[in-house]
Amino acid sequence: MLKLHRVEPSAELWADRATYEDRLIFHTREWIRFVAECQRAEPLLAVVTDDGRPVGHFTGLLARRFGMRILGSPMAGWTTSYVGFNLRPGVSRRAALEALMPFAFGEAGAAHLEIRDRGLTENDLGGLGLRWDAAPTAVIDLNPTEDQLFGAMASACRRNIRKAAKSGVVIEDAGGDPAFADEFYDQLRDVFAKQNLVPTYSVDRVRSLIRHLAPAGNLLLLRARDADGRGIATAVLPWYHRTMYFWGGASYRPFQHLRPNEALIWHALRWAKERGVTEFDFVGGNAYKAKYGTSEVPVPWARRSRSPLVAHLRDAAKQGFALKQRTVARLTRQSVAIPG
Repeated sequence: MLKLHRVEPSAELWADRATYEDRLIFHTREWIRFVAECQRAEPLLAVVTDDGRPVGHFTGLLARRFGMRILGSPMAGWTTSYVGFNLRPGVSRRAALEALMPFAFGEAGAAHLEIRDRGLTENDLGGLGLRWDAAPTAVIDLNPTEDQLFGAMASACRRNIRKAAKSGVVIEDAGGDPAFADEFYDQLRDVFAKQNLVPTYSVDRVRSLIRHLAPAGNLLLLRARDADGRGIATAVLPWYHRTMYFWGGASYRPFQHLRPNEALIWHALRWAKERGVTEFDFVGGNAYKAKYGTSEVPVPWARRSRSPLVAHLRDAAKQGFALKQRTVARLTRQSVAIPG
């Protein structure tokens, strides 16, 4: 029987976690610090043992909402993706998830738990009192040659990449440019405005991500410039171990006919492949991503609450956030439309 034991972070612990083949950037010290800062949350690390023998790790963060402790691994809205477990080969994820239940609601003192683990399937979730949503992600296998990757894209996507090049669009590595976060966020506002919405997070979250990940060398920041040198699109791409992730992309609407977004993704794919990365993960499913030749991977988002009331509060908070976003967008449009 597997058990979880909370542990304090140490150099030895981080070194051991880095030996697991299923490790993701979302399990790293830098990423956890980023989420903890933005969510005012407390990192919770645990060792998974089998009859006292360490066989894995669990990563989560404790936060307080509505006066209650919630354990997110992760929570929706944290702009992070799969967290959950790192396990040695042959260790059952279903068994680890089963062991998480008494730990989360016992030692961790949580009233609500959410988990999205890249290795869990819906078949692992039944009988544990969990509710879940299908949350597939779109991925690209980078093992084929560049010509094969390009050929796997939809013909319209390939034309758009060629059009960007012929139009003089140039992709550059923004590196440590301190202005990048504000540039990206300004473009992001324009993206959301197209849907009569506002971004779901502030520019401070972008700055925090860059501050925590860039020094470790695990963040690619790309900028697209037009033929006149104007910045017209950006992309934020964390990467680690074998995977690059699409954390965010944005562009100004007046320049989208130059197809900078497709050019950014094509540049990122080649950049990652050159460095031995074998997978590009769009971190979510969406119809527009299929044009890049993606495959869909199911990754359920599961949750369990100590009581039905807590579950109701969680769902109400989610609905309230969506309403707030639409209201803020409407007020923003009105304030822009009213002179003075």
